[in-house]
Amino acid sequence: MTEAPAPAPAAPWYLPVGDEVALFEAAWQARLPVLLKGPTGCGKTRFVEHMAWRLFRGAGSPRQHIAQPLVTVACHEDLTATDLVGRYLLQGSETVWLDGPLTAAVRHGGICYLDEVVEARKDTTVIIHALTDHRRVLPIEKTGELLAAHPDFLLVISYNPGYQSVLKDLKPSTRQRFVSLAFDYPALEVEATIIAHESGADAALAGRLALIGQKVRHLREHGFEDGVSTRLLVYAAQLAVGGIAPRRACEAAITRAVTDDAEVQQAIADIVQVLLP
Repeated sequence: MTEAPAPAPAAPWYLPVGDEVALFEAAWQARLPVLLKGPTGCGKTRFVEHMAWRLFRGAGSPRQHIAQPLVTVACHEDLTATDLVGRYLLQGSETVWLDGPLTAAVRHGGICYLDEVVEARKDTTVIIHALTDHRRVLPIEKTGELLAAHPDFLLVISYNPGYQSVLKDLKPSTRQRFVSLAFDYPALEVEATIIAHESGADAALAGRLALIGQKVRHLREHGFEDGVSTRLLVYAAQLAVGGIAPRRACEAAITRAVTDDAEVQQAIADIVQVLLP
């Protein structure tokens, strides 16, 4: 008996807060590289996952044959151009070429997402320049190949401007090759909806956690500039749904997760105590 095909995976849930979906789709139609910038945990990665599904796996998409619609690379200070492009490896007595994640996406199509690109070495980001203008090619020095990008290839990068410094910022020569979409933490009601959906928490708890997040982000008088991510608010809700007392859940997922500064921790604890009596 022939087995029924496995159902297609559901779209990663994402709640639009503006026109970011329409802007991304317009950039995709023109094959314009996209830069996402915003604080950590505000939904940038989920947005890319959602858009990759929407473009490559959605109903009626002509690109469902693309085997890997999204390739994500978490950038770090030790990431080299070789890690992205590929390298020769020994297999038995032979030397074979192995595509890196960027090359694989360029060759076969799909979105290559370089997350927190400013964390990568400066010489690493230079290799993407020829992919982000009219040429849409990837020079592979070790093989002598000038690889033309697949028609369905798109490059997306992200970074957090809140952590940028003189040493960790995008050069104008890189930044000005991308369409830029700015992200931020959502409005109170929207964030409460996200918390409830992602955690299964009831509306009352989700609303209080969203308000806690808003209040914590206003603690600039304590020298606390980072705030708390939507991701951590969801974690607190998930702990509470799992049976942990809400205040204790907030202590573990928010108060002690965002800072080691005792004064700021106390200020956050005071907010939690007032809003979660």
